[in-house]
Amino acid sequence: MDQFTLAHKINIIIHVFAGSTALIVGILILIAKKGRTLHRRLGRIFLVLVAIVIGTGLLGVFAFGRNSFLVVLTLLSAYYAYSGYRISKTKKNVVQLIDVFVALVSVSSGIYFIYFLKSIGMMWSPVTIYATVGALFLIVTYDFLRYLIPAKRYKNIWLYEHIYKMIGAFTALFAAFVGTVFPDYKPYSQVLPSVFGSLLAIGFMVWQYRKGMAKIGNN
Repeated sequence: MDQFTLAHKINIIIHVFAGSTALIVGILILIAKKGRTLHRRLGRIFLVLVAIVIGTGLLGVFAFGRNSFLVVLTLLSAYYAYSGYRISKTKKNVVQLIDVFVALVSVSSGIYFIYFLKSIGMMWSPVTIYATVGALFLIVTYDFLRYLIPAKRYKNIWLYEHIYKMIGAFTALFAAFVGTVFPDYKPYSQVLPSVFGSLLAIGFMVWQYRKGMAKIGNN
């Protein structure tokens, strides 16, 4: 990092520290008792760390001129984390202007980053870039379409949304971490963590479903 300015070095250190800590906190969230005070506190800490990661990532690109696709991954992680947190608070599919605003800003940012990365020359696999932005668009599209689901049918869907989105946020950060540590193995260094995260999310959702069904059977 000798070619970097002191401010840039500090920004990198904060970015790496926040990202690494977020991964550790994410693992603790996965193994912590769900719904308890510790789980909720860790969730809030995770959100703060994700905000720091994306903030320092944006500084790296726009203030220090770094060509980093990994910012797109942190953008995806940020939206997953925000939306996953919000659904755990509201537990309803009622339109909230703040949620619509954040979704539109996220989609606009994704489109802009595709343009920006093209303009400065993509150093990362276009397939990975488009897949990442496509994942962002899909989850935002779902968030808008879920408003059409009747409240009676929606019921506990929010819980599965929360699980999927928070694990998705963790996975995006994990993919960014692996992509940084193993840059010579792209796009697999991003694809494989994403596949792992998807399987992990499915596993937790199935576990939650079976847990819910077991409670109904015992009543």
